[in-house]
Amino acid sequence: MSAQFEKIKNYVLGKNYDLSVAFLSPAQMRKVTLKTKKKNKASNVLSFPLSKTSGEILICKETAKKEAASYGMTQTAFVAYLFIHGLYHLKGYKHSDTMDRVEHRTFKKFGFTRNE
Repeated sequence: MSAQFEKIKNYVLGKNYDLSVAFLSPAQMRKVTLKTKKKNKASNVLSFPLSKTSGEILICKETAKKEAASYGMTQTAFVAYLFIHGLYHLKGYKHSDTMDRVEHRTFKKFGFTRNE
């Protein structure tokens, strides 16, 4: 995990949270998405809590690359956003306006902009 991702993880989940991050190919991500969500597509990000103090985030950079422009971001910024999104799911957030606000605040706090 990059130093920046580790700082973000510590901010959102705490230093004692054990996090695994993996970057999967579209084929690998499609398999995981099909198995876990019953959708035949390569998701951009998936997160899996393993316990109260551990979890895993899977990111597909190829899917992120294809979707970044539609979110008004570069691939680098969008991957950071997806990581943050996964962290908040591990923290227990569900998709909502509240989740959007905290994600955006964290994204900006760590110096990311849509144009990175």
